[in-house]
Amino acid sequence: MTSFGARLHAAVQERGPLCAGIDPHASLLADWGLADDVAGLERFALAAAEALAPRVAVVKPQSAFYERFGSRGIAVLERLVAACRDGGALVLLDVKRGDIGSTSQAYADAYLDPSSPLGVDAITASPYLGFGSLTPMIDTARRHGRGVFVLALTSNKEGPEVQEARTARGTVADDVLDHLRELNRDADPLGDFGAVVGATIDGRDHRLDINGPILAPGYGAQGGTLADLHRIFGAAARHVLPSTSRELLGAGPAGLADAADRLNDQLRELLG
Repeated sequence: MTSFGARLHAAVQERGPLCAGIDPHASLLADWGLADDVAGLERFALAAAEALAPRVAVVKPQSAFYERFGSRGIAVLERLVAACRDGGALVLLDVKRGDIGSTSQAYADAYLDPSSPLGVDAITASPYLGFGSLTPMIDTARRHGRGVFVLALTSNKEGPEVQEARTARGTVADDVLDHLRELNRDADPLGDFGAVVGATIDGRDHRLDINGPILAPGYGAQGGTLADLHRIFGAAARHVLPSTSRELLGAGPAGLADAADRLNDQLRELLG
């Protein structure tokens, strides 16, 4: 079984570092001329998958935009995951789950077990019930060659209230990064456990070299720029997956593939 880190490393080498969000905001459905209903959701999601999955390393659907349509929306998400896999992209499901004990294990079984209808390559997770609460997800990811991206320094303005709170070793975010660094110790070419670090933060006071991938939301519509990527991540920039959704999807179905190619080319040139 090939590890998630190794598969991600190979995909980025082949396709570039862009992580393409497939987030069907109601406003984007309207921009695409689609109704804000399950039929519009499905047309949007599958058209985006057709354009993006054959050309980007990672696609990142935000689960909430599918969940808002109930069970039929989840069925669309299942079809989207299958379509992205058929196109050759890794699927990172943005669910930000976090809980304890058997509930944490149930989340792991739902998303990280390949036998699940919603099984994906990696998920996002919240460590704020204590990093140890993620152990069922981490163990399940290891068992099945999957990945987990843990919130560390997020792009929202409220994040520092918790993430920059002081601890004995530095900050809460530093503790999260330390845990990830330990999980990825000795991994080659890349660890399975990533950090979520916003492309809009001031990252100079944090060690971001975790020997694992770094998901960088906030790039594009939220204000993160190409220059910010080097400013924030420094030597760790080679492991960064800049993530954009609205800016990319705003190109519409006809322009989506070309927009992804242009953006990926810019990121390859910058990040190497």
